[in-house]
Amino acid sequence: MPVQVGGSKVAEPRARVELSPTAVADKGRASSKKIRRRRQKASAALSRSPMQRLFDTSREIFSASSPGFVAPPDAVARLSGILNDLKPHDVGVDSSMPYFKHADSKVPPRVTYLHFYDCPKFSFGIFCLPKSAIIPLHNHPGMTVFSKILFGSMHLKSYDWANSPPENHDIALENSYGARLAKVNTDAVFDASSETVVLYPENGGNLHCFTALTPCAVLDVLGPPYNRADGRDCAYYDESPYLIGGDEQYSWLKEVPTTFEMKGIQMPRKFSVSA
Repeated sequence: MPVQVGGSKVAEPRARVELSPTAVADKGRASSKKIRRRRQKASAALSRSPMQRLFDTSREIFSASSPGFVAPPDAVARLSGILNDLKPHDVGVDSSMPYFKHADSKVPPRVTYLHFYDCPKFSFGIFCLPKSAIIPLHNHPGMTVFSKILFGSMHLKSYDWANSPPENHDIALENSYGARLAKVNTDAVFDASSETVVLYPENGGNLHCFTALTPCAVLDVLGPPYNRADGRDCAYYDESPYLIGGDEQYSWLKEVPTTFEMKGIQMPRKFSVSA
């Protein structure tokens, strides 16, 4: 019963529970199992190959992928961090491979795509560009794309569709020739020391082109992948200046047919896709 001291009521003392030796042992074993599981989980995470970490993280982040999907900032930072740490030997490529050579000067250097994985949610692979190879200006409809240069250097130019005309310019966003106004997002040289570039469905440079300044390899993780049946095929564009001698931050982009083709090679998996 409650005990009163100096007119104040004090809580009733709790009864002490004596554990039997068996109960104490069981509790100790349960605690040890939890500790072992935590250690095993941490050890497994550390022992996963870089490609396995890339696959597992991509699958997690793109699990809800659909056209227009944008991953939350913390997820973008996590996947970008994994890509930033990747080295060429982690994915099995180096500049001595034939995909980075250009023997015939009579034809443009050919781009090769090393395909590692794809599903309806996401895909990833490596673009191999010999020196002077070009991936023409193209779009990524409804997609989020992570790009990381593994070695070499390239010039990257990217655009986003303009939502309004340049300041003090009263013009339509589409001209009489069927070209749309786009604003430059990036116009710079990138190399292996550059961090992962991320583009989004509506911004971040959704339309881009690559020009290899040296033999280079670029790993792309994207989702959801192109899907012609859903009306999300890859489109290519010609660019023309918005104003001759004028604002270089804008260009007219017109969709055009293209003869650009890449050689695709299915690569052996260096990771497990099991759940």
